[in-house]
Amino acid sequence: MSNPFREDLVSRAQPKACTVVIFGATGDLTHRKLVPALYNLLVDGELPPGVKIVGFARREKSDEEYRDGLEEINRQVSRSGHEDALWKQFRECISYHQSEFQDADGYKRLGERLDAIDRERGGQGNRLFYLASAPEFFDDILEQMRDAGLNEHKGECWSRVIVEKPFGTDLPSAQHLNTIVNATFEEKGTYRIDHYLGKETAQNIMVLRFANAIFEPIWNSRYIESVEITCAEHLGMEGGRGGYYDKSGALRDMVQNHLLQLLSLVAMEPPTDLSADGVRDEKVKVFRSLRQWDTPELVAANVVRGQYVGGYVNGQEVIGYREEDRVDLESMTEAYVAVRVMVDTWRWSGVPFYVRMGKRLPKKATEISIHFKEVPGVLFGALPGGLPGGNVLVMRIQPDEGISLRITSKLPGTSLRMEPVKMDFHYASSFGKSSPEAYERLLLDAMAGDATLFARRDEVEEAWRFVDHIERAWHQSEKASPMTEYAAGSWGPREADELLAAHGHAWRRL
Repeated sequence: MSNPFREDLVSRAQPKACTVVIFGATGDLTHRKLVPALYNLLVDGELPPGVKIVGFARREKSDEEYRDGLEEINRQVSRSGHEDALWKQFRECISYHQSEFQDADGYKRLGERLDAIDRERGGQGNRLFYLASAPEFFDDILEQMRDAGLNEHKGECWSRVIVEKPFGTDLPSAQHLNTIVNATFEEKGTYRIDHYLGKETAQNIMVLRFANAIFEPIWNSRYIESVEITCAEHLGMEGGRGGYYDKSGALRDMVQNHLLQLLSLVAMEPPTDLSADGVRDEKVKVFRSLRQWDTPELVAANVVRGQYVGGYVNGQEVIGYREEDRVDLESMTEAYVAVRVMVDTWRWSGVPFYVRMGKRLPKKATEISIHFKEVPGVLFGALPGGLPGGNVLVMRIQPDEGISLRITSKLPGTSLRMEPVKMDFHYASSFGKSSPEAYERLLLDAMAGDATLFARRDEVEEAWRFVDHIERAWHQSEKASPMTEYAAGSWGPREADELLAAHGHAWRRL
């Protein structure tokens, strides 16, 4: 039976025509993710009519040169392929604006250009600003926008900002950036993007938990033994990434944002409703409930960090982390991190969440696995081979988005023998179409004013509070998780296996 009081949740808010201004318009993010995402929305009929795109960057380019460069990359990476006729229509919506990020005159000229676009569109002055530049320019861009009045609303029209990660490098820098952002845009007009939350499986976690009677009652410490969240990458420091990565590391680059966000979706309580703040209120409660590893001794007992040395990945010989281009020969930056996280709530008391991220592992994959407790062994424990282990629910975030459930079944035959079997669900095959890219969903949500899949200020700061304790301990004491080593192409350092073994658990092999 339909619920007449929840009609607002059945149909999403409609995205409205706007001008999308991308700061850092000549970078890889714009070329490989943002513009292809907008193009794919057009292909699918989702892009609101009248959307214009203005690229803002420092390099000298004409509109035509800029469009040609975008087209070249779009042909390579577009999810839906590249149709010349449709691109010809799309490219006319794109223009380029050259300016230094600190040049007040450049923002004044941008404002005049946006006003002209609004007049052409019949007065629709909605504006979506995307900070896709290097993070060190965020302050300059926001302050210059405010001084030029680009953040101001005009009548019923809106101005919003999407801020790309990293959102700060620690708690003080995140708080500073939040202060600058909120001095320019209202919190309800600020969208801190985390593309992992735009992936289908991440969005499906709440549906899986709260819309299925077989899972909702057992989603707690009475039935769940442990939870694992793994992000494995087979790549190293290609493309000159070593310079950035060596200043960041796995903990700050991936755990603080992407993986803790996934953890919050797994651990949150049911929200009062599906509004943006209803969901984010529950997520921030999870972050506030994280047990803080705030001494070197606690960090040493609950965190493992490591760097890869030379080895083989997919049959190719690769060099070690410290030998990578732009990486310090004496670097103490982790390319691998494993953290035992405890969520001190009634629901999760005593259940460890094991979070790991590593470079140069055997394959690229991100998944969440829920490990249920084993049944008592009084019936089957004495049989040859015994019970084959507990049930495991796996949510694959990438690359093959889907869900699988491992259950125990009897092998065919006259004897009673048991083996684990897998029930598997794949998005692509089950629904007959590929999932949209994460940026497609998130850009559309920002145009619609739906902030559900974006991080709120307090979420970001609480996540940094947890991570900063670990980072501080690493800098204070060599005893706080000494740097370990693992061969490229392996599943990480031996010490990460020992971290789980100390509590009677083992990593799931992907």
